[in-house]
Amino acid sequence: MTTDPGPWAIALHGGSGVEPSRDYSKAVAHLDGLVRRIAAHLEAGDAALDVVESAVAEMEASGLYVAGRGSAPSTAGVVELDASIMDGYRRRAGAVAAVANAVHPVKLARAVMDATPHVMLAGEGALAFAKSHGHPLVADPAGYYVLPPGVEAKDLSAALRHHGTVGAVALDTSGRLAAATSTGGLFGKLAGRVGDTPLIGAGTWADQTVAVSCTGSGEFFILAGGAQDVASRMRYQGSGLQASVDGLIEDVARLGGDGGVIAVTRSGEIAFACNTPGMKRAGASSSMAPFASL
Repeated sequence: MTTDPGPWAIALHGGSGVEPSRDYSKAVAHLDGLVRRIAAHLEAGDAALDVVESAVAEMEASGLYVAGRGSAPSTAGVVELDASIMDGYRRRAGAVAAVANAVHPVKLARAVMDATPHVMLAGEGALAFAKSHGHPLVADPAGYYVLPPGVEAKDLSAALRHHGTVGAVALDTSGRLAAATSTGGLFGKLAGRVGDTPLIGAGTWADQTVAVSCTGSGEFFILAGGAQDVASRMRYQGSGLQASVDGLIEDVARLGGDGGVIAVTRSGEIAFACNTPGMKRAGASSSMAPFASL
């Protein structure tokens, strides 16, 4: 007896710090192509965990977002990166925080999950782990990092200005959920600053009901309860997905922050919310054609 595959879904974000007067067409076009490729993999039966890792790694490498190649240095002059990944089916997670010049922080986070008993490694410890496990590091920072579309040189000196963070949430045909998030952090940040992105439950969450990834002013997402707050609203209040992501963003705004959130449920429902002028986003599912927009 053959079991028919279940629904699948994918949602991506490339950051919520959209300035209305700037051109993000390259990033939106990239998201459009990426979500179509990821949709094909999910439709073919690929695992949600592998899909979110692959999607975020491609965004890190593109230089089109404030993550990976599109990141900027801290006030100490070093590019410090954060990332996390979570397997909702087995409730496992891995993360790295303030790791210098990692080419693919999300892959390093996956290795923390798979190869250590820990959830997070930070700073020099994360860097040593990357070296010992053969993860690529940027050899020439000056020649590698670029300004993403929509970011101008003057932004780099604007303290606590945020433009970035990338994320992916997915449901596979076996009913498994996963989420991953990666960022270069705030422009003008102090050395060692860590936002919500690598914090499981704050920037990233996945369980057997919902997968969530956040972007925006990380300190306020932490204080508002972050990604796990969406799951709690659904579990304990019986709220629907859209009401739950809207509720998180309302709390972030109430505290004085802004940003966005993406989420996918076990049934294949997708939701987006933000309180900024826009959020680079894309989505597709077994019942919805691929799209990408601001």
